[in-house]
Amino acid sequence: MRLALEQAELAGQRGEVPVGAVVVGPQPADVLARAGNDRESSHDPTAHAEVLALRDAAASLGTWRLSGCTLVVTLEPCTMCAGAAVLSRVDRIVFGAVDAKGGAVGSLWDVVRDRRLNHRPEVILGVLEEECSSALKKFFATRRIR
Repeated sequence: MRLALEQAELAGQRGEVPVGAVVVGPQPADVLARAGNDRESSHDPTAHAEVLALRDAAASLGTWRLSGCTLVVTLEPCTMCAGAAVLSRVDRIVFGAVDAKGGAVGSLWDVVRDRRLNHRPEVILGVLEEECSSALKKFFATRRIR
């Protein structure tokens, strides 16, 4: 999660919402990809940290099937990112901060545990939750009109 927090910080420095993601391979020390949000810079609505990290991990492995891998992200994935995680076949999703307004891994929706889908990754939530939440709160506090 610390690596994902580093990516979130870099994203925030670029003016992006500070969300970071890392894909770890079957061996825990095997970091396949790291990414931060890049929607503003790339003008791409799909450039969420999770999607970018999943794409890079798949390219690194030479396959879209990320079996045995773990997606680590600072904020609970949205519906798009949760769907991408399911489609990529990651074994688990680990996230820090809960997103009550748009989370799709148990908060607002629970895409990844929908029994109608053919793959359901394990979910571990609340890892370094306070640090992950704090980064987002600080970012949005500077952008709110008082």
